[in-house]
Amino acid sequence: MIDLSIHPDVRERAARRAAERGIRIPTFAEMRDPSLIPTDVRDRLADVGLWDLDPINLHRITWKNEPVERGGGFGPVNRMEVPSALSGIPSRIFVLVGKWFPTGAHKVGAAFGCLAPRLVTGQFDPTSQKAVWPSTGNYCRGGAYDSALLGCESVAILPEGMSRERFEWLESVAGEIIKTPGTEANVKEIFDECARLRASGEDVVIFNQFDEFGNYLWHYAVTGPAMEEVLREEMTDADTYRGVALTTGSAGTIASGDYLKQRFPTSIIAAAEALQVPTILQAGYGEHRIEGIGDKHIPWVHNVRNTDMAIGIDDEAAVSVFRLFNEPEGRKLLADRGVPDAFVEELGRFGISGAANLLATIKTAKWFEMGPHDVLLTVATDSADMYRSRLAELDDERGPFTRDDAVAAFERYLLGAATDHTMELTYPERKRIHNLKYFTWVEQQGKSAAELDAQWYDPGYWTRIQAMADPIDELIREFNALARRG
Repeated sequence: MIDLSIHPDVRERAARRAAERGIRIPTFAEMRDPSLIPTDVRDRLADVGLWDLDPINLHRITWKNEPVERGGGFGPVNRMEVPSALSGIPSRIFVLVGKWFPTGAHKVGAAFGCLAPRLVTGQFDPTSQKAVWPSTGNYCRGGAYDSALLGCESVAILPEGMSRERFEWLESVAGEIIKTPGTEANVKEIFDECARLRASGEDVVIFNQFDEFGNYLWHYAVTGPAMEEVLREEMTDADTYRGVALTTGSAGTIASGDYLKQRFPTSIIAAAEALQVPTILQAGYGEHRIEGIGDKHIPWVHNVRNTDMAIGIDDEAAVSVFRLFNEPEGRKLLADRGVPDAFVEELGRFGISGAANLLATIKTAKWFEMGPHDVLLTVATDSADMYRSRLAELDDERGPFTRDDAVAAFERYLLGAATDHTMELTYPERKRIHNLKYFTWVEQQGKSAAELDAQWYDPGYWTRIQAMADPIDELIREFNALARRG
């Protein structure tokens, strides 16, 4: 659960820090519906850049930012509809766009979801404690950003093999950067570094997205309703919402599927992973190149019992599609093949994991033989802006991306996406996957087997977490009132 016990003295100090820095904490309700944000706060955004280290940008932690880099207000949920000429299937696919969050990725919302409860209860003291953000990339960037706005020390932990863009930006924001061995799949090494920091005697608070239910709650309470809003605005009377497909990573975003399944009970939740590290499919291990989706364990916050499908995505497919979307020859080919010019211009909204999410969605549609009135959802967590250096590296490694390369990537990985490495999960399969949590979280990280069992057997376990947004909002309002009093 999320601990909401109050530590009055620390909360007073944190509120004074907020007052000194002109910080007002937004509520979950305001992130769902920015029209609830006070007018004077919205007016102040008119002269602020999306990535500026200005506390007012806490109110831009929403899917509804105007898609501009500076001075934007709020509007509808940022999304794209993928044309059939690109996907190769008749079904409708909507992609929520993460580029228009501060830091360029929706992970800043997950970081907020983990930080806010501890801040407004006084469980974290920004005047004296360091906030530690373990991640495979975007989450620690979001955490360092939130920390900088609060004026507190931050420690970003991420694998040394992540893209250069992640490190360059962090160097100007994070108090300390710790590079751990490996790449996306090396999550255990991140956890080991957290353990070292705990044992070092430093006054640190670890905000671990893989076991912090604030991550799950933010996506359930904010991303889920954003997806529902897209469906309400885009579906016709003839359409049927069929499900959401997402690479699991820390298993935060997939909580949106829990929200949607409660409103659309027949909808499915498809969890995708890199084929090279088939943890869900085969209890496997290895290395892969789909940046930002850490593997080789099942996150504590993943509601596995509610997951309907497991899908393996070849990292070569994700990288090749990413290249197709962002190289001139790739875009030219897609335009020639009938993809509308306006959508071709938007292809930079997909990062590498976004390409993997799209491929998982296509595979889901093909598995269930979905038709033109079936609607699916997915997310582009970040954008090509996070991976420009990867494009240059691929050019150096493989040579320029030619017309022939574009044809091969499009025909093989998009139009040719098949239903291989796809598993529709039975009850025993879900329980097998859930039980994998034991080895990471009970044996290694000190969780209890009793709570692991509760996640599976207690029908109220997940709904109690889902119900915590309103109590946290009330604590946020109390905190803001304390800050106003100075």
